[in-house]
Amino acid sequence: MSLSALRETLSTLDSEAEINSWCEALSRDQRVGAREIGERMLRRLRAEQVESERLERLFEHRARLIEGGCQVVAGVDEVGVGPLAGPVVAAAVVLPARVDLPGLNDSKKLSSKARERLDRAIREQALGFAIGEVESVEIDRINILQATLESMRRAVNALESQLRLDHVLVDARKIPGVSIAQTALIHGDAIDGSIAAASIVAKVYRDGLMKRFAVDYPGYGLERHMGYGTSEHIDALQRLGVSPIHRRSFSPVAAAAKRKA
Repeated sequence: MSLSALRETLSTLDSEAEINSWCEALSRDQRVGAREIGERMLRRLRAEQVESERLERLFEHRARLIEGGCQVVAGVDEVGVGPLAGPVVAAAVVLPARVDLPGLNDSKKLSSKARERLDRAIREQALGFAIGEVESVEIDRINILQATLESMRRAVNALESQLRLDHVLVDARKIPGVSIAQTALIHGDAIDGSIAAASIVAKVYRDGLMKRFAVDYPGYGLERHMGYGTSEHIDALQRLGVSPIHRRSFSPVAAAAKRKA
């Protein structure tokens, strides 16, 4: 069989046993090219196995809750605590028992392209999801910690209007004012699949908002830094002053407002 025919044949295999059998046979092939094809196939298979095991571990917390009698478990996470502009956004997501989300991870560990791909897949596969956001004016009024908790409350309440939740897995801290049972997981967006999914949905949603704000408030570079306090952003604040979406309670913004007063 020619090397091109080998590649074509191997590309159609979906059984691990078949792939291993072919790769074992190719390891004895006298042709260097054939052996290399088999080695590449084995490396790919091993990588897929490692990824499958990683994804399975991401849902261990949910699996234990389901074994304990919970049926609907949501993951909750927020994004946008640190920026000088724009809202803080939270997402709440309920995923089905079986998901097809290769690469699922904490949104901060993913490229923009990977986040957008996963965001589409999560929205398509989720049993339900919701967004909660708190705008900059309210952040200034109640402080960023309370605004963060409020964004998560809003996301959970919005999701609860779609389906009855039995338990909420949340990143880092429990959400006050939510009557549903909760488990807070330190670094939850890195160790739990439902929280990771929520982190991705929240991040992609907020990035979209900031890109639209960049059109309404040009010159700040919002579409690049998403409101974070980069040198470009600080320079623009000093040059242009404070926009309606800036958080005046944050010291760099307050300083810029004072200079322009």
